[in-house]
Amino acid sequence: MKSIAFFNNIGGIGKTTLIYHLAWMMAEQGQKVLAVDLDPQSNLSRMFLPDETLEDIWSDEKPCKSILPCIEPILEGTGDFQPAHVRKITGNLHLIVGDLGISLLEDKLSGSWAKCLEGDKAAFQAMTAFYRIMLHAAEVNDTRVLLIDVGPNLGTINRSALIAAEHIVMPLAPGLFSLRELKNIGFTLGCWRKGWRQRLRKKPNDLTIPMPAGKMKPAGYIIVQHEERRGPHVNAYRKQAEKIPQAYRKYVLNINEDTGISNRANPNEIGLIKNYQSLMLLAQEAGKPVFLLKPAEGAIGAHAQGVMKCYTDFKKLAESILNHTAD
Repeated sequence: MKSIAFFNNIGGIGKTTLIYHLAWMMAEQGQKVLAVDLDPQSNLSRMFLPDETLEDIWSDEKPCKSILPCIEPILEGTGDFQPAHVRKITGNLHLIVGDLGISLLEDKLSGSWAKCLEGDKAAFQAMTAFYRIMLHAAEVNDTRVLLIDVGPNLGTINRSALIAAEHIVMPLAPGLFSLRELKNIGFTLGCWRKGWRQRLRKKPNDLTIPMPAGKMKPAGYIIVQHEERRGPHVNAYRKQAEKIPQAYRKYVLNINEDTGISNRANPNEIGLIKNYQSLMLLAQEAGKPVFLLKPAEGAIGAHAQGVMKCYTDFKKLAESILNHTAD
């Protein structure tokens, strides 16, 4: 199984939409996929499931079937994690539903991070809860690809979620903020890797629970909402886009020499995904990815051609991600 987290610390660039479409496409191509929503805002769950289904899942009147009950024993100090309820989307695609309640873990995980250095068993149980929940669900469902969505921040929940991932894919939108973002993310991931290695050395010998390696290997980046721009700002847009390859190497990979690489010949660029605009609205109304829209759902004429192009784009992107995360 390969575990891939999609992470940036700038919201609103389409990260969750990207994961949703990739999960569907990988499942379409025969991969057994488990999507895990670890963003307290639960936007990925909202894309997969209609409101009435989520209302039923999150109801206080029924047993909750989100990720929250999995971690409640740890929050309450009454025990270890509970197995997750895994919701079937298709034969090859399953989902662990997110929950706003996981935001309650922030303080718990902050304290546990420090206590791991003291060899505290309960702290290790808390820090590895997400990893063990996902590992158990993946084994039960014979998962081959685990796709993890996290919130756009550098908080303690994301730290716990990301140390559970083998690979990190970074969606980026060309611009000044993305360049600054690469610097922040690169520094933070480096600190988290080093910090987790230090804590693993303090793990009690009699603690036998599975432990993530905390690899968080940078798999590359994806340019999202990419389009050929026109107008007075096009030169500024291109200049910022041309700076991304070197900034990624410098801040994320810690390679400082200037190689002169560009977006046109860059092994760290996984792919480009355009903004499908009106097609995305049709897909949201239909409750399915853009590339599965049918004529009855508005995919006619130019829209039908856009659906075909979207299928080709995401098929290529999914294959590229699997190649970039190959052992």
